[in-house]
Amino acid sequence: MILMAALQILEKKDIPRKIDGFLDYLQVERGSSPLTLRNYRHYLTRFYNWMDQTTSEEITSRLITDYRLYLANLDDGKNKLLNKRTQSYHMIAMRSFLKWLIKNDYAVLAPEKIDLPKVEDRQVKFLNGEQMDRLLNAPSLSSIQGKRDKAILEVLFSTGLRVSELTRLDRDKIDLVRREFGVIGKGGKARVVFLSNRAADWIQIYLKARDDNYKPLFIRHKLKADVALADEKLRLTPRSVQRLVKKYVRKVKLPVEATPHTMRHSFATDLLIAGADMRSVQEMLGHKNISTTQIYTHVTNKHMKDVYEAFHGKGK
Repeated sequence: MILMAALQILEKKDIPRKIDGFLDYLQVERGSSPLTLRNYRHYLTRFYNWMDQTTSEEITSRLITDYRLYLANLDDGKNKLLNKRTQSYHMIAMRSFLKWLIKNDYAVLAPEKIDLPKVEDRQVKFLNGEQMDRLLNAPSLSSIQGKRDKAILEVLFSTGLRVSELTRLDRDKIDLVRREFGVIGKGGKARVVFLSNRAADWIQIYLKARDDNYKPLFIRHKLKADVALADEKLRLTPRSVQRLVKKYVRKVKLPVEATPHTMRHSFATDLLIAGADMRSVQEMLGHKNISTTQIYTHVTNKHMKDVYEAFHGKGK
């Protein structure tokens, strides 16, 4: 005879402690990124602070409906209301939290009873071939910083890496002969990443210009040479890479406000337009679900329409 565990009641005063436990679970068991943990803490703390101002003692469907009304009328800090996508992120965090509570034998609202707000399909920003060439050729190669930046841009477009994955790279983990290396992406998902000949060449050019033995592949150079710093103090941060991409976008006057993630979109779009299948692109991007990769479908559909109109029925 199997004994069923008695379900526990979640008291309002215990919610902050349970949020902490849930975030520990995401970090340890799910391998969630620091950004995901920060966002989930923000979303769930906002919910608790709002709930604490109500007379409700438990999470019910009515309470969630009231909370969604609150979010729909909430100022985002820029004199605008929270957009639908941000509201959806709050509900995704809530459903994950409830699912974890149920797993830990708490009697709470079933996650599937929370519907997500309908949001418009994402408009994927990407650079065409001419724009990408201009961006890749933007750095000046007369300095080591320029060689580093050139290598960074080439690697981003060659691999489709997330900026956080790029900045975590160590020089001894990159196989420049086979032109490949391994990364651990979101949720602890491991994948093999491939480099183009050009990207591998620029990494070699950059590394030959360095006279140090620091572990990180990409480091800061504008520091006094006589200052001894630990490897991690010199490692470029995601924010630094975002700033340098923005600098070169402005330098070549691109019409798109491109970011490292735009280069990731450009990588995926380039592959799909060239004929790569969606499953392969999913693996190369490190997406857990194919549905995430399918945000590029409308891009490839447009390409097929352009091909159709260019070659079918001409002169008829």
